Amino acid sequence: MLGQMGSISRGLILDYFGVLTSNMVEAIGYFEERENLPEGAFVRAWADPAGQALFAALELGKITQREWNVGFARLLGVPAEGLMARYLADAYPAHQVFKVAKQARAAGVRTAVLSNSLGRDPYDPYAVLDLRGSFDEVILSTDHGIRKPDPRIFQITADKLGLRPCECVLVDDTEANLVAAAGLGMKVLLGLDEDVMAGELRVVFDLPAV
Repeated sequence: MLGQMGSISRGLILDYFGVLTSNMVEAIGYFEERENLPEGAFVRAWADPAGQALFAALELGKITQREWNVGFARLLGVPAEGLMARYLADAYPAHQVFKVAKQARAAGVRTAVLSNSLGRDPYDPYAVLDLRGSFDEVILSTDHGIRKPDPRIFQITADKLGLRPCECVLVDDTEANLVAAAGLGMKVLLGLDEDVMAGELRVVFDLPAV
């Protein structure tokens, strides 16, 4: 799913959850198994208006991760203590995508991570990868009070990279985010499989296999 190919790609913007980590649908499935929840319980809680409000508030920095733990645990009917850590326990680093991002940066491509933040205290899901040391920019929604798919956060990311949106490739696992970014002229790539993403990015940026 790559569009707007008229301009040279000089920037790479990667979502974190589901792109720089393993597939989130799988991670949620493992979480439900561990918590003895019926299949689909997490998505139903997330789709509930109260669940949507909790995620939005967390991603905008209006509530703490601990407050999210309490509120979302109530929707799921599970203990609140350490819920975020339990939810993300199987969101392992996508090392192949991370490797390609570092390879692209070494080749002169400007790189960024753009994430709707799930908080960093008491559990920091970003700590497993050296994001600040490996990317030119790390943009978290809480730092700007704006969350995807608001087009402003994509423009902010391009600006921080010193590029026009049409010079950037965004990889995300959420269609709404891709649509919003494409509306600014970004090239967009749906990222669901680590190995497929790595191969496609090597083609886009003309990088050799390593």
